[in-house]
Amino acid sequence: MASDDDFLPVLGRQRARGKGAARPALGAILAATNLAQESVLSRCRRSFTGSRIGRGSGMGQALAARDRFASLRARRVIVKARVVHLKAKGFAAAKAHLRYVQRDGTSRSGERGTLYGPDSDHADRDAFLERSAGNRHQFRFIVSPEDGAEYEDLKPLTRRLMERMEKDLGTKLDWVAVDHFNTAHPHVHMIVRGEDESGQNLVIAKSYLSHGMRERAAELVDLDLGPRTDASITRSLMAQVSQERLTSIDRRLLREIDEMGLVSPAHGEPFQQTLRTARLRYLEGLGLAEFKGKHWRLSPALTETLKRLGEEGDIIRTMQRAYTARGEEPPGARSWARYDPSLPEARALVGRVIERGLADELEDRHYLVVAATDGRAHYVDIGKGENFEALATDSIVRIEPKSGEVRAVDRMVAEVAAANAGHYSADLHLEHDPTASGSFVDTHVRRLEAIRRRLGSLERKPNGVWAIGPEHLATAAAYEAQRLRDNPVSVETLSPAPLEKLVGAEAATWLDRQLVNEFQVTRADAGFGRELGDALKRRHQWLEEQGLAGIHSGDVRYAPDLIAQLRRRELLRVAGQLSGELGLRFTESRPGERIEGVYRRHVDLMNGRYALIEKSHEFTLVPWRPVLERQVGKSVSGIMREGGTSWTIGRERGGPTIS
Repeated sequence: MASDDDFLPVLGRQRARGKGAARPALGAILAATNLAQESVLSRCRRSFTGSRIGRGSGMGQALAARDRFASLRARRVIVKARVVHLKAKGFAAAKAHLRYVQRDGTSRSGERGTLYGPDSDHADRDAFLERSAGNRHQFRFIVSPEDGAEYEDLKPLTRRLMERMEKDLGTKLDWVAVDHFNTAHPHVHMIVRGEDESGQNLVIAKSYLSHGMRERAAELVDLDLGPRTDASITRSLMAQVSQERLTSIDRRLLREIDEMGLVSPAHGEPFQQTLRTARLRYLEGLGLAEFKGKHWRLSPALTETLKRLGEEGDIIRTMQRAYTARGEEPPGARSWARYDPSLPEARALVGRVIERGLADELEDRHYLVVAATDGRAHYVDIGKGENFEALATDSIVRIEPKSGEVRAVDRMVAEVAAANAGHYSADLHLEHDPTASGSFVDTHVRRLEAIRRRLGSLERKPNGVWAIGPEHLATAAAYEAQRLRDNPVSVETLSPAPLEKLVGAEAATWLDRQLVNEFQVTRADAGFGRELGDALKRRHQWLEEQGLAGIHSGDVRYAPDLIAQLRRRELLRVAGQLSGELGLRFTESRPGERIEGVYRRHVDLMNGRYALIEKSHEFTLVPWRPVLERQVGKSVSGIMREGGTSWTIGRERGGPTIS
């Protein structure tokens, strides 16, 4: 045909010509559609995943189908999504999360991250939290374009993405976001309220969270930056050949393993074949692949090993960055370790905090880099950040693994239930053990409530009776395992002040306790171990100058009340400073005295935290207890004792007493 005009369509009815002729096109299309619908419906009847429940389910399914056939040229965007419930400690954790994403050093200029919203570059954090106060949940997203470094500012991309999401979900969204440029891949933290524009709970379909949002973001990046070039695709794939982590090449090879457990590097495209062959040769060097003629056998441990190597590589880079940022030489390959509290040989670790950071910003998992007394640098996964207070850089800490064993209360619940046809209650417990006190029984009930909240696998009837099956101890073990994932170690601050400040401090310091053998740690003659040894020698010299230490008959001797003397020196010194600030007279409390007054605040000293109790014309400082922090500005009373203070909250007699 010379032009489009040479073709003249003639509309008319399709006719079958003879027996066995081909089915009309329209009929074939309808038949195929019906078959496809039947196939989809039959799959839905066989299994229910819940992925289509919520807003955006249809769009999520459509985008997921398109995602499976995405081209290599498409720009890639990583989207991580998490639904966070705001009940119990959830709202306090949400506040902490917002503060943390706005921390110093995350903006492009290295300053604090700026919270922004749909209409303003400076959103009001407190106003957003106030609107969120009654919400059941919130959504947290991290959006990280692979080519995010090419964006000068991620705010326009974020706002366009949220506009697309609002159209897909059919509702306005209340959200705030912070851009982070403190990693190799710039990314956005977005927090979305779990409420739609009508005030109802916002439920987003799992399919949309898994696929739809990522595809919408990728569309926008494609529009902004254009498709990936051949050169960038080639560079990306070639870089994977020598990476010690699970790559997209490995995943394709694993999918193609035949029934004999073999895979071939052969491919229709020469470049892909070269790529696969090079990767297999590299895996062979790692002991994860074996050449078998024309084929290769992959190690059964390939996936697990490469994931572990990838994690270790990330950890090494994290530790190197931490030391480099301090202007210090990073530890050598043999001078670092990953602290694993789950190992049977795991022991307590004492050292100096080099850095605290986020290992997983979405899940709020934190890590510590600690220079320990064994001369090595350790990477420690401490779990959820909400379980730990702030730790000052260079503070000295003691880290210990937590136990996840089934407790005695779990065994007692199982015992009572076994004797009562699988039922447990406070009354049944007291019948089973008449010697048990009411408060003791309450600890068992609280334990069951905690397990039910986390696992949702225990049933409590309206009359307060619990249904306890024979598998209760296994349920308790699963509960402990989950708790350990969130909180695998305990972190005790031995000294909030750095080692150098302890040497000449007029206070009872951690070094003094080391010197008098109250708590002795082993140390290597390298790294922090060597630093500690030098500091102990200089502290001993300072104590000699103060008349608190000396050598008698060839033995080193310290004043019998060394710790008490130093503790009182610091207490009086700090009290004198506070007296000038407050305009009040300081009175020193003695064991056995009654303490009455208004709790104003806590005061951190080198030998611990104290509570400032104010009276009409004077004040006193007494050892602090966590329960006091909820009583700021309120009247408290108690008895000063050697082991602490027994507090009575409020002026009323018979008020709650905390020992």
